[in-house]
Amino acid sequence: MRSVAVIPARGGSRRIPRKNVRTFAGRPMLAYAVEVALASGLFERVVVSTDDDEVADVARDLGAEVPFRRPPAISDDHTPMAEVVLHALDELDRAGEEYDAVCTLFATAPFLRAADLVAGLRLLEDGAPAAVAVTGFDFPIFRAFGLNDDGALRPLWPEHAGTRSQDLPEALHDAGQFYWTRVEVLRATRSLWPDGMRPVRLPRHRVQDIDEPEDWERAEWMHRALEGEAPS
Repeated sequence: MRSVAVIPARGGSRRIPRKNVRTFAGRPMLAYAVEVALASGLFERVVVSTDDDEVADVARDLGAEVPFRRPPAISDDHTPMAEVVLHALDELDRAGEEYDAVCTLFATAPFLRAADLVAGLRLLEDGAPAAVAVTGFDFPIFRAFGLNDDGALRPLWPEHAGTRSQDLPEALHDAGQFYWTRVEVLRATRSLWPDGMRPVRLPRHRVQDIDEPEDWERAEWMHRALEGEAPS
C-alpha cells in the first residue's frame, strides 16, 4: 500500500504554549514522531501540516516535508482532526500524488515506536478500514462516579457496583499516538473513527496524553524511566 504520514502540528496551544516545538528531553517534541516515521520505512512521504513558520522550520530540520501551509480556517481548537488530514491529502492530490493509506501521527507522541506503526499497517493490509493505537484504563471505568447537582457522588454505572473487577467489560481508550486509515474510507466517511476500525494495543507505561502541564511533567518522568529500563 502506498502510504503517507501526516503530522498535524499547528502553532497555537492554550494549555501548553508552543508544545509541538517545546523542548522535551533535550529535543523538540515534534522530533519523536518525525524521526520514528522516517525510520520506519513505511511512508512515501512524511508531511507536517502546520500554520506556523517556526514549526515548519523545525519540521524541515528534522527531515519532514512541509509542502503547503494549513489555512487559518482549519487551524483552531475546534477543527476536527479528520478535516486537517483531508486537507493534506487534497493538497498532495493536487500535486499528482495519490495514496492508499494515511497515518495520522500526533506531534506530541514521545513514546511512539516503529513496530506499532507496522502493526497498524498490517491490519489495513489484512482488510481493516482503519486502525488506532489504544491502551487500557488504569482503573475500571465502570466503577466511576459522577456528581449530582448538589455535589453528592453517584455511580455512573450502578448496575456494576457489586461486579468483581475481573468480570467487568473491557474498556480501552485512544493512546494519542496514531491513526491508520484507508484513504478511500476517510474520504467517504470524513472520520478517523470509521466502523470496523481495529486496535493496536499498547502497554500503559508507553502511553501519556499531553494536554496539561501536569501531563508534560509526567511524560518527562516516564521518558527517563523508559530510557533507563527500556521495557517492551
